[in-house]
Amino acid sequence: MKERLARLKAVRKLIKTCRIESQETLLGHLQKEGFAVTQATLSRDLKLLKVGKIPDAGNGYVYSLPDDEERQEMEKAYINDFLRGYVSIDWSGNMVVIRTYSGHSDTVCLAVDNLGLDEVLGTIAGRDNTVFVCLREGITGEDFVNRMKESIPDLDV
Repeated sequence: MKERLARLKAVRKLIKTCRIESQETLLGHLQKEGFAVTQATLSRDLKLLKVGKIPDAGNGYVYSLPDDEERQEMEKAYINDFLRGYVSIDWSGNMVVIRTYSGHSDTVCLAVDNLGLDEVLGTIAGRDNTVFVCLREGITGEDFVNRMKESIPDLDV
């Protein structure tokens, strides 16, 4: 967990201070700083940090981080989507099932994905009203709910 947090901090610093045009360039910088990271892990890190690409004065595109206000607005939108769509949360071991109102499984699933919870290994949205959440080894459904309550104070489980 500590290495991930240090890596995310390094990614933020590199994007703010260097001209990063591609994941390959970013991987090279991270390796120079001593991080052993795969392209797949870096992709997940970039998604978690909400990194995008912006034009660079006619010289192509470079990675950019959203500002704090923009990041807070996105997080509020995901929280509202979750609260608007979920009905209940239940679990067994490290498997969680979130029941949703009809037609809300995709938006609730997307909200869970974009809240960037380290406890979540992956999610699957059902066709209509169910989201399946697989948690990392050693994380229980109760841990997940407690973490969700930290992110979403209005959550009533």
